[in-house]
Amino acid sequence: MTLQAANRLTAAETQLIDAYTHQIGSLPGDGAVLQKRDGLFDALKRQGLPTRRVETFHYTDLKALLRALPAEEPQAVAKAVNPLVSGATVLNILQGVAQAPAALPEGLAVSLYRDALTNGDAAEGLTAFNGDDTIGRLNGAFVRDGFTLDVAADADIEAPIELQSVHAAGQLHLRFPASFGKGSKATVIERHIGQSGSAALASVVADLTLGEGAEITWVIMQGEGDADTHLGQIRAELGTDAKFRLFVVNAGGKLVRQEVHVKTAGEGSDFTLRGVNLLGGDTHTDVTMTLGHDVPNTTSTEIIRNVVFDRAKGVFQGMIRVAPDAQKTDARMACNTLLMSDDAEFSVKPELEIFADDVQCAHGATVADIHKSHLYYLMSRGIPEKKARALLVNGFVAEIVEELEDEALVEALEEIITDWLEHHG
Repeated sequence: MTLQAANRLTAAETQLIDAYTHQIGSLPGDGAVLQKRDGLFDALKRQGLPTRRVETFHYTDLKALLRALPAEEPQAVAKAVNPLVSGATVLNILQGVAQAPAALPEGLAVSLYRDALTNGDAAEGLTAFNGDDTIGRLNGAFVRDGFTLDVAADADIEAPIELQSVHAAGQLHLRFPASFGKGSKATVIERHIGQSGSAALASVVADLTLGEGAEITWVIMQGEGDADTHLGQIRAELGTDAKFRLFVVNAGGKLVRQEVHVKTAGEGSDFTLRGVNLLGGDTHTDVTMTLGHDVPNTTSTEIIRNVVFDRAKGVFQGMIRVAPDAQKTDARMACNTLLMSDDAEFSVKPELEIFADDVQCAHGATVADIHKSHLYYLMSRGIPEKKARALLVNGFVAEIVEELEDEALVEALEEIITDWLEHHG
């Protein structure tokens, strides 16, 4: 059923059609890029925003939740902030416009994504992940800027690379293609910051390729404003013996959907996902993962920790697929949630599809309040109840962050988490 045939366009769907018609003449890229944009938007327009009938969006009815789009704010001004970690290489994107980088560490090459759109180099990467890829289609149709990263083989980038996107209002659509050469090591912080109370819509897609033996840590620190919508997607393909550690911290946004799509394409590759979702108010946050173990002798672990206050709603969907040839796969997934309010909700959908017979795979989920005996233990030693609760909640999520090897980054993330919990506790 097409949007036109359904004749029940929401305000957001109407605004998307009008926006594409209005912007297509000014979006960077022509020829092959324009053709890709048209194809992606045509599919988005025909399918419309997904509802609960689309299995991957069953718990996040985007058609109902995204009722209208924020207006464009051409006069909005965003200001860069201090890096999360002192000494980091900061690549700024202010109000959706990437700033040309200054000095870069040896082994790192960076270019503006808008240049790749303009000269046509970006055309090949403008694709939808699958038939239900609303974020990929939306982003590919409207993307204007971002950064392309290329880390050379055997390069060891000691200081973190911070992709700092700061906005004040309106809409921004960004892309981060990144290639990590054989034996390279790097930490990348993808940081999103909203600076005003006005609503904003951000779509962000990161395309990562890890070469043989690469060891990459990628941190998504999402701190959008209280009225903002954040639609993020990260795609990663792991080469032989590559190690990819992904940390996702959601501590903001009104409507958030963060997708993670990973493919272990080389033997000996390892994927680690750690997530912290801090949800409060009347917000909705969804982390959805698909992981393909496609070759033998690969490993993965996923641990998600959620703290839900007020009337907030959260979702974690995790699908692990083990291909017939992927013998000796070891994959484990867990999702643990603290519900801090009777009105809070969290939906968990872990899935395994296993087509090999010599594997070790497991998944589990827990949903609970703070254990009364733990609370009693602290209160019996003179700690007030509110502070005792805060200590227990902080310990529940800090355990995840402490797995990071960079102490300065751990301290910075723990400070963000502590500040959030103090504000909502």
